[in-house]
Amino acid sequence: METESEPYVRLAALRQLHQAMADMNTARSLADTLQTVADGVVTALGYELACVNLVRPDGDLVVAALAGNSAAEALITGRTGSRASWDRRLGMGERWGDLVFIPHTEGWVLDDDDVPQWYTDGPAPRFEDEWHPSDRLFAPMYAPGPQGGGASGELVGVLSVDRPRNGRRPGAWGREALQMYAFQAAIALSNARLRANMQRALVRLERDQQALRASEESFRQAFEYAPSGMAIAEMGGDQHGRILRTNDALCRLLGRPASAMRRYSFSDLVHPEDMGTLLRTSAEGGRAELRLGRRDGTFVWVSLRNSVVADAADGPRFLLTHVEDIEERKRRELQLAHRASHDSLTGLPNSAELRARLSARLCRQPPQSALPAAVDSMASFESFDSYGAVYGPPAFDRGHDFDFPPGTEGHGGYDGYDHHVHTVAPAADSDDGAKGLAVLFCDLDGFKSINDRFGHNAGDAVLVEVARRLGNGVRDGDTVARLGGDEFVILADGLGRADAQDLAVRLRNEIIQPIRAEGRAVRVGASFGIGWAHCGMTADEVLKSADERMYVEKRSRPKQHRRAG
Repeated sequence: METESEPYVRLAALRQLHQAMADMNTARSLADTLQTVADGVVTALGYELACVNLVRPDGDLVVAALAGNSAAEALITGRTGSRASWDRRLGMGERWGDLVFIPHTEGWVLDDDDVPQWYTDGPAPRFEDEWHPSDRLFAPMYAPGPQGGGASGELVGVLSVDRPRNGRRPGAWGREALQMYAFQAAIALSNARLRANMQRALVRLERDQQALRASEESFRQAFEYAPSGMAIAEMGGDQHGRILRTNDALCRLLGRPASAMRRYSFSDLVHPEDMGTLLRTSAEGGRAELRLGRRDGTFVWVSLRNSVVADAADGPRFLLTHVEDIEERKRRELQLAHRASHDSLTGLPNSAELRARLSARLCRQPPQSALPAAVDSMASFESFDSYGAVYGPPAFDRGHDFDFPPGTEGHGGYDGYDHHVHTVAPAADSDDGAKGLAVLFCDLDGFKSINDRFGHNAGDAVLVEVARRLGNGVRDGDTVARLGGDEFVILADGLGRADAQDLAVRLRNEIIQPIRAEGRAVRVGASFGIGWAHCGMTADEVLKSADERMYVEKRSRPKQHRRAG
């Protein structure tokens, strides 16, 4: 009897299995596909309960569908189990092909993990293959891999099944059917996800196109015929900042056709030194003055003003940028600023600029922990004498602006210490490697005799060459300034006492080299006084202390050793 009926039962099961696979591949949405997969396990494979655990983008698995028990469905649907817990489950128990069977004798160790479950306890099995309520059977669903295999692809989810209707663990045919069903379910879920993503992409593309058409129509007249430059750029996403459209005025200003402009963003056109200014400019109502590159390789100063354009349906937003030519104004401002802050002969920062940079580093009061060291260091300065000149061509300035809290630029009157890094001088009697802001005061020896013997033109040539050599002898970020006459000052941050001494020696060695002036080779010497700046001192106090130490050194040597020929 059993032998005669078995082929009929298997044929009916195959028909049900075929219908379940057809249903899950024709579901209209991802949610329908998930539920159809769970229902098919119950209707076609002979289990009373089935759960679909779907892999989320973050890797964890969420209970996305359940069939066979409404109470279990209400209890665990939507709950999440960590990927680590699932990896543990799939790595233990017995392997039935791609299936994982964890008998109740082992599964108790999983009762307290974070995977949602509905398992209950029960009596020991009466015969060898009887199903126990705490037995667990999992069918991993893998997307097809590059070679088309089942388990070679990415994990899509896991089917959890329970309570076989015949009360027995599945045999070879039942295992094969469940494994085949899990593979087909993975394909159906992957296809459903792909369709859903494509539908969302199509809807998003259509909305973007509609918003862009509406925006262009609204601004077309004002945009095209504006007397100054205008541009529309993408806002947000991977293409943030890419230029979509420009008007004729901007194309003329930059000497680039509209078709070429669409290949760039403003970050591609901005001068490298102005990139930080562009990045700090707010997209919504931001303003900036910076340089943009022309087609011929030159740069033009412009004023950028941004505003955001969005459609009424809360669709894509675009950046509308107004570009105004300020080349002439900027050139005049830069010339005036340079003249006001730099020495006209050597091109170095002048006395006012030197004091501004020094004051910007100092607040009125040092931190309490630095007061003893600061008091000791006020009268603690080294000095060096040298013969020679300084590198730095006319208008050669190695100084760079410092970054300071608002309101501290150019003066030492900063009262808030939350964002201020205090400047503290290295202790005079310690060699612990502490760094500070060294102030080197340089006075040329023998310069007056050159002026007297060869004239002021020769003296000016010496000063220019000394400035050039000093500029070449310091680091980027250090400041070389002309205080007046034949006096120069170097600000060098982050130096220890030995570092400052080495710097003075190097500058001395440069200065002692002959200088060509008015067709003659002349030599000058130099005396150096090294002071240390710290918060609590004014710029004038720092310079005065370095100046005094320089004169101590100058007077300590015989006059003949301070002259140059």
